[in-house]
Amino acid sequence: MKLLSLASVAGAAAIIVLSTLGARADDSGLASMHDLRRERGRLCMVDHFHYGSSAGQPSKKAAVSEAVSSWQSFTDLEYGSDWARFRRAASKEIKCKVSGSGWGCEVSARPCR
Repeated sequence: MKLLSLASVAGAAAIIVLSTLGARADDSGLASMHDLRRERGRLCMVDHFHYGSSAGQPSKKAAVSEAVSSWQSFTDLEYGSDWARFRRAASKEIKCKVSGSGWGCEVSARPCR
């Protein structure tokens, strides 16, 4: 019986990891665990919301941008980039406030693609 070299095992592992990353680039397939429906030409999650937030930003515009980026990053991680565009999301809500440390915002929305 022939033993595999460490280099062979590492090479095979690298191929598996790279092929998995490429497959996940657009849609992880996890969205199908939620109820989905068509809305204005988009496929949206019926009642599943994602959230993003920011704090300590120098302006309201920067705080909104950071909160949206937070929403998109988490949505991309969970469902893939097809679902991670806040501009396509449904039921969007943005709440911001200013404090002594700067602007902060919280956003919520249902992912759509």
